[in-house]
Amino acid sequence: MPDTATHDIGIVVIEDHDDLRELTVDLLASQGYWVRGFDSVEALSEACPPPVFEIALLDVGLPGESGLALAERLRAVRTEVGILMVTAHGQLDERVAGYDRGADLYLCKPVAPQELLAAVAALARRLHHPEPAETDLALDLDRLLLVGASVEISLSLVEGTALQAFAIAPRRSLETWQLLELLGKPLDVHGKAQLEVLLSRLRKKLIAAGAPAPAIKVQRQCGYRLCRPLWLR
Repeated sequence: MPDTATHDIGIVVIEDHDDLRELTVDLLASQGYWVRGFDSVEALSEACPPPVFEIALLDVGLPGESGLALAERLRAVRTEVGILMVTAHGQLDERVAGYDRGADLYLCKPVAPQELLAAVAALARRLHHPEPAETDLALDLDRLLLVGASVEISLSLVEGTALQAFAIAPRRSLETWQLLELLGKPLDVHGKAQLEVLLSRLRKKLIAAGAPAPAIKVQRQCGYRLCRPLWLR
C-alpha cells in the first residue's frame, strides 16, 4: 500500500510518446500520487485549470520547447520543486547539461518501474517549502494568497489561476488568447473587456504586495507580461 503522504504530492509527466506517458501516469497514480500527463510543454502551459504539482517528470526531447528549457524556468521560480529528467540520450555531456539546467535526477530510458518509483519517492521525501526572501513575492495556491514581505492578500480562484500561469510561462508572458482560454472567457471584445478588469485587480494586488508598478505590463499586439518573478508554494 502507498504511504498516505504521497496523496499530498502532485506530479506532472511531460512525455510525447503516448503509450509511455499513459503507463507512467498509471504507475504513479497507483502509488497514491496525484498525476497529470501532457505531451508537450505547450500543453502544460495551456492546461485549464493549471496543475498544482511538487514534482515534474520531464522528457528531454519534446516537440516545441524542450524539457531542459522547462526545467530551467521551473527552477528559476520554484527552488523546492523536484525535477526528474528522463531521456533516451544518456551521454555525460547531456546529463551534465540536465543538472546545470535544474534537474535533481537524470534517468535514461528504458527505466525500470521500480527505479522510477524509487526516484520519485526520494524527491517526495525531501520536498520542502522555503519561506520567500523579504523582497520576494509568493503565490500560495492552497490558501489562495498572494504573499509579500509583510502582507498576505486574498485571491479569487480565477486570480490565482492567472498568476500561476504567468509564473510558469516563458518570460512570464502570455498571449491574450491564452489568458482568455485559460479563464474560460469568450474570444471577443466582451471577453477582452472582462480580462482587462481581472488584470486591473491583479495589478492593484501585486503592487499592494510589493511589486513595482505596473506589475503586469501590456505587450503590444501580443498579450501581457508579469514584471516580477513569483514564487509558487
